[in-house]
Amino acid sequence: MSHNYKEVVIDISAQLAQMNKAIPATMAGFGQMAKATHSDGALDKKTKELIAMAIGIAARCQGCLGFHAKACVSLGVSRSEFMEMLQVVIYMGGGPSVMTGAEALQAYEGFGGEKAA
Repeated sequence: MSHNYKEVVIDISAQLAQMNKAIPATMAGFGQMAKATHSDGALDKKTKELIAMAIGIAARCQGCLGFHAKACVSLGVSRSEFMEMLQVVIYMGGGPSVMTGAEALQAYEGFGGEKAA
């Protein structure tokens, strides 16, 4: 594991800016969907973000790990909450989710999330 997820987010953000210019309607639609999804409802924002991270891990999406780790930290996800989410992902996804889960933990810690005592 040698990803710097802060750099991953910066690099992908630059590409997303180009996509916003080239395909504005599509990207605006995606942005509206994200905004609607991340508002509080029956599930709070933190729970929704943990679900998004879990799906990113299951999909083995490196960019997703960066963006969702950053959001988890911003929303105050605790290390114990993050680890419990990893338990569910590993249960459902097996060995590949163990490996990608370890990378997700690296991203979470890289954005300032709690480190192991």
